[in-house]
Amino acid sequence: MVNTSLRDRMVAALRNRNYSPRTEEVYVYAVAQFAKHFGQSPEKLGADEILEYQTWLRDVRKVSFSAFNQAVSALKFLYRKVLEQPDVVKSIVYGRRGRQLPTVLSQAEVAQLLGSIHLFRYRVLLTTIYACGLRLGEALSLRVTDIDSSRMMFRIRFGKWRKDRYVPLPPLLLEMLREYWRREKPRDYLFFARRDRSKPVDPATVQRHIKVLVRAAGLTKHVTAHTLRHSFATHLLEEGVPSRTIQVLLGHSSVNTTEHYMHVSPQLLARIKSPLETTITDRSILLP
Repeated sequence: MVNTSLRDRMVAALRNRNYSPRTEEVYVYAVAQFAKHFGQSPEKLGADEILEYQTWLRDVRKVSFSAFNQAVSALKFLYRKVLEQPDVVKSIVYGRRGRQLPTVLSQAEVAQLLGSIHLFRYRVLLTTIYACGLRLGEALSLRVTDIDSSRMMFRIRFGKWRKDRYVPLPPLLLEMLREYWRREKPRDYLFFARRDRSKPVDPATVQRHIKVLVRAAGLTKHVTAHTLRHSFATHLLEEGVPSRTIQVLLGHSSVNTTEHYMHVSPQLLARIKSPLETTITDRSILLP
């Protein structure tokens, strides 16, 4: 298993490189599972064991494509950056799959889903994800102080690449958030856990609720929280918003597009209308 010293060294290496807390959690867990599988510290394991482990993940555990590649990324980071043995993972490859287009809901389907949610806190949460194009983790990390109603902007802290960004706050969503605050009185996290208000809702809990909500809404598509983010981007493209601007709103990071992002000003972002404005034609379906 992973000894405390190695774990601490890995955490330090991740934090020194500004990896997000979620990535830190995933990588440490993946390495711990690798060590547990062989009953030894990774320091005593090498390329042969990694290849054997990959086969086990794929053929026995039958893990998802993303889980498989998370394990590969974690092990590559461990051997390259922590143990300084890059040759061990030199021939270790990622899994590949055919390009698959993401599920996207039409604006009518988004309105059908959001309007059918009876539990107000979940209606507000999913509306926030769609209206701002957020990752689930970003939405659950929102704090009361991240709402800038004077500028009609949301501050998104530590996105996937640990970079803050701002996204427009639609008037309808602000109205919903004010009603939500009157009902729930969040003190720190907007979407707090019921058992411990100092912590956000668990992502797995949200995804389970979404499955139930999608069935209740009568939708037949496979929908996750990320589907709403994909739908946000698609609907903006359909409205003619430049793809470069959408990349900034989504918080995407790429060496090929970074310099383009720098030319998109906060003032321009503030003028972008969320697709929520055209998706919801009857405000009463969202407001109590």
